[in-house]
Amino acid sequence: MDQNRKAAIAKKVRHGLMILALLILFVIVVFPFVLVLINAFKVKADITGDPLRLIGKHGFTLANFGAAMEKMNFWTVFGNSLMITSCATILTIFFSSMTAHLIVRNNWKANKILFVLMVASMVIPFQVLMIPLVSLYGGIFGVLNHRITLILMHVGFSVSMATFMFHGAINTNVPISLEEAATIDGCTKWQTFWQIVFPILKPTIATVAIIDAMAFWNDYLLPSLVLGRKEIYTIPIATKVFYGTYSTDTGLIMAALLLAMLPILLLYLFLQRYIVEGITAGAVK
Repeated sequence: MDQNRKAAIAKKVRHGLMILALLILFVIVVFPFVLVLINAFKVKADITGDPLRLIGKHGFTLANFGAAMEKMNFWTVFGNSLMITSCATILTIFFSSMTAHLIVRNNWKANKILFVLMVASMVIPFQVLMIPLVSLYGGIFGVLNHRITLILMHVGFSVSMATFMFHGAINTNVPISLEEAATIDGCTKWQTFWQIVFPILKPTIATVAIIDAMAFWNDYLLPSLVLGRKEIYTIPIATKVFYGTYSTDTGLIMAALLLAMLPILLLYLFLQRYIVEGITAGAVK
């Protein structure tokens, strides 16, 4: 009995420590977002004086949002970010899912080599490629300062990881018998993929969409190298107008950051149920 009681106490202690550790991690992760949220509605003096105070001495204000939207030309840069993120995410899902299906269902030597090369390419840092990339596409081909160039570059840098994820999902969750049955019923390979295989990959599609959309929407380095004209800036680049040499308008920065967060946050809230469904289905299987 004593041993069982000690084991039960030890289990409760471990559980309590795990909950405490998770709580600390939660606070660390959420704190920056809360800081942005409460300071977006304060004037600059209140943010500088006491950034942790919920409501500043000058009260609650919405003026930061209007000023930030006007100064950064918000609707233009929002449209640019939305178009680039949406197109790059859709194209990544489109090409990577088909590539993964081709690699899984065809045991060709070229496919194996291609898959290994794609996996190996994921370990190459972008910083190694950015100077040759800009020199090649800007100096030789002259295709910088175009949104389509940035879209294609986003797709090129993200398709390997997405293909890797779709490869595992097709191997695990898509029985080949379903595709064989569809072929017997008269479906072409194109129809089989889009009508049978692709709908089953919905949890993986949602996961890839969230990961890539967040990466594309928040990316600063690649757009800053590709986009040189103000009318095609994305939101992360446009926020640099709030940073001056001698002064920084903190209130406008917080408002701009909050405006930039909301679309991705809404996308995550909309797609998270598909990820949960996929995890649950995998656990049951």
